[in-house]
Amino acid sequence: MKVIIIGAGVLGVSVARHLAAHGVDVLLLDRSGVATGTSATTFAWTNSSRKPDPDYHRLNLAGMEEHARLAGQLRGARSYFPSGALQWADAANERRLADNVARLRDLGYPAHWVTAHEAARIAGDLRIPAAITSIAHFPSEGYVLPDLFVKNLLTDAERHGAMCAIGEVEAIEDRPDGVAVTLAGGEVHTGDRVVLATGRWTQRLAARAGIDVPMVTDTGRGAQTVGLLGYARSPELDLRCVIHSPGLNLRPSTAGHTVLQALDLNADIDPAAPPSADGDIAHALARRFSALLPGPFREPEIDLRIGLRSLPADGHTIAGYASAQSRVYCLVTHSGITLAPILGRLAATEITTDQEQDLLRTFRPTRFTGVRRTDIEVDQHATGLGEQ
Repeated sequence: MKVIIIGAGVLGVSVARHLAAHGVDVLLLDRSGVATGTSATTFAWTNSSRKPDPDYHRLNLAGMEEHARLAGQLRGARSYFPSGALQWADAANERRLADNVARLRDLGYPAHWVTAHEAARIAGDLRIPAAITSIAHFPSEGYVLPDLFVKNLLTDAERHGAMCAIGEVEAIEDRPDGVAVTLAGGEVHTGDRVVLATGRWTQRLAARAGIDVPMVTDTGRGAQTVGLLGYARSPELDLRCVIHSPGLNLRPSTAGHTVLQALDLNADIDPAAPPSADGDIAHALARRFSALLPGPFREPEIDLRIGLRSLPADGHTIAGYASAQSRVYCLVTHSGITLAPILGRLAATEITTDQEQDLLRTFRPTRFTGVRRTDIEVDQHATGLGEQ
């Protein structure tokens, strides 16, 4: 069997690794290189703490468990950290946090309350403001270093024989006897299956095969797909876990650096006019970060990066063939870091065995068949959208 995977982000590379490990002839295509799209601009928090939809919660739990298994298999520098996560609440947010902790406990999800003293020990170099009234600890959560994670996946895929090439796809032909992918230069690759793992470009590329995969495509100011991350180069901190505080989320990066996320600032972000390093948004992010630092520091040095989410029209993961007759397997989600290990394994199993995997049953692209686009809405509450 030969499978052509279009898109070398975290999902495409994960599928490539699993297929190659099963002896499949794999060609991985990307127009600009490995992990240059959404995978490079993600908060990369592994969790299922804000996924109240039961099927989506179950899938994310499986993703977290798969990360733990995969960490023992991948070669290279460590890229997955089961650090746990802390969520801090002030008076305005404590009821929401309490309700979520109670819900998760009922589901058997590890969650418990900690004191400010315990939280400070877990978090490392951060100051907990006096306004914080309650703190919950989620010990099974963690984070990923995305660039390194994708690199390790790709190295393992290539070790098993997968080939990776640069090429912009112009056409996808979905035929009864196989598939053909035509590149911009006219080169044609044929195979038995195509995996479309192209993130926010999925709708456009699927259409070239006559397939409708509804996506949220707006990338204007404040769109649901738009997010801002700050990469703090200084001060260097001993931050030990993921932190969600009122107004600012933080996770560790390499060399004492910190990744910052302030979700409310996304409404003012316009990808066509990125915020400047010395503008109001940059200063707001720096002020919030400084307020959590444990001692007097100089103004933090923060690089800003805009990310564009891969967002299916209803907010839920898409995984499966476009139709019963199709040879094009569609794979797209806005929870790519948490789900990449499990989606890679399950998609590879379905492709090589034609055996439907139960965890993916409700996420088929065929759910959109016959549904008017105007009747599809992103369910932000059910999917946890905007919280990772």
